[in-house]
Amino acid sequence: MATKGTNLSFYNKSELPEAKDFKIGLVVSEWNNEITENLFQGAFDALTDVGIIKENIVRWNVPGSFELIYGCKKIQESFEMLDAVIAIGSVIQGETKHFDFVCHGVTNGIAQLNLTSDIPSIFCVLTDNHIQQSRDRSGGKYGNKGAEAAIAAIKMAQLRKDAKFYKA
Repeated sequence: MATKGTNLSFYNKSELPEAKDFKIGLVVSEWNNEITENLFQGAFDALTDVGIIKENIVRWNVPGSFELIYGCKKIQESFEMLDAVIAIGSVIQGETKHFDFVCHGVTNGIAQLNLTSDIPSIFCVLTDNHIQQSRDRSGGKYGNKGAEAAIAAIKMAQLRKDAKFYKA
């Protein structure tokens, strides 16, 4: 969880597993694209910074955050060799309860994917009260939640790999 003054982009490469051979899917919402493009770039930059080659990073776009669930499911089915998937979205509070329904649905949907799929899905969906909070967390004063999600994806991909080893 981010707290005031925390830079979400910080990570120590020496503390991460070897990631060069991992294949990561990124499903990116087109809604609030100023924010989601920044989150994507933060994730992409972190993934390549730790050694994942660009050809092992697959990006799919979906119209909105609610569609991330289906997009993540389909990218997992289409690319069996993926090690993790990152769902990238941004939902900003408006004047109606739509915000609550979308946030609840996306959160539960991504959680459900983690329970039913062998490929970890990482939740990189900002759910902010206003656009400035989203800007602050997508490359602004708190860093980039996309980079944090990329590091989580690498750690979960390694966990998946280790679990398969112990299971065998």
